[in-house]
Amino acid sequence: MKKIMIILSSLLLIVGIGYAVLSAFVIDDPTAESSNIIETKTIVSISEGTSYDIVFADAHGDYYYINRGLERGLNLDSLNAKVLNKTVTLHLAKILGGLATSEHISQLAVDGDIIYTEFN
Repeated sequence: MKKIMIILSSLLLIVGIGYAVLSAFVIDDPTAESSNIIETKTIVSISEGTSYDIVFADAHGDYYYINRGLERGLNLDSLNAKVLNKTVTLHLAKILGGLATSEHISQLAVDGDIIYTEFN
């Protein structure tokens, strides 16, 4: 009985630690304050990614994405006309309690016009 309790408590501890680690990567209800602002990115490519994501590539080979952007009413042709080969301002979501920045776009603006936002 004692071995079973030790095994169960060990499993519970492992599950708890796993949950804590994975939840550190979840982007939930982003705000301007919980984002890093990147201002000087020239977008050279826009494409459909996995799971209806929209993927943006900058001139330096870095990639950013709008999670399920195609499901949120965004259109690749429209984005190409508004964003392609232009300098954009990106709000990128912070992860790991603010220790790192993801490639997840919380807000995208061109020339001060907000093209996409998750902020309320």
